[in-house]
Amino acid sequence: MKKWQKRLLWFIGVLVALVLVGLFYIKTITYTPTTMALEASQKATDENDVLYFKGKEENPALIFYQGALVESASYSIWAEKVAEAGFSVYLVKQPLNLAVLGQNKAEQVIRSNHLTNYVIGGHSLGGVMASRFAAEQDNDDLKGVFFLASYPDEKGSLSKFKGQVLSLTGSKDGVLNWQAYDQAKKYLPEQTVFEEIKGGNHAGFGSYGEQKGDKPAGINNDEQQQEVANLLINWLKTIH
Repeated sequence: MKKWQKRLLWFIGVLVALVLVGLFYIKTITYTPTTMALEASQKATDENDVLYFKGKEENPALIFYQGALVESASYSIWAEKVAEAGFSVYLVKQPLNLAVLGQNKAEQVIRSNHLTNYVIGGHSLGGVMASRFAAEQDNDDLKGVFFLASYPDEKGSLSKFKGQVLSLTGSKDGVLNWQAYDQAKKYLPEQTVFEEIKGGNHAGFGSYGEQKGDKPAGINNDEQQQEVANLLINWLKTIH
């Protein structure tokens, strides 16, 4: 074997090792669903990288992008409640649980399920990516966009969006960059509805335990999950 071939094999071996170490590290810092969230997720249809909670076809469906390094099943508790109220929920599974790697994964959900009446949103980083997807849509099928402890950036500006927009935050959120959140309001349309969950924190928008940098919640997770579900359901009922 020639010297350059040995060097190439060595380089490839090192590269593969680094990738494997990186993937293992990401796995170790990923937030996983609580027992209750996992049990709720088992009631969904799990296929094509989506957890699907069935609602009524005549109502708008909800497409959701998870927060960074949070498994999608972690949002199954409020998703199940929203579906029980008649609104189908699609919890998208992102590559490495990072929505930034799958901004357009909603396209597959829309196409595969022939959706012509839907809203899209996400938690934290997921909300940023959901708004970028929404900003690129040029049809009347997209009825609304929602944010859970999140906000749009310039690439996801919805300032001219005609549909409904909902922004949910928790008063005890220690992860959300509040200054950036306030500055991002210029990218939201005037019809945006802002709601705050008293005592809610960042991790409480899902059910995956404590999150690094977050503040202790003033309410328990069951209460915040119910609040999230109620606020989403009430908002969805305004969309026709």
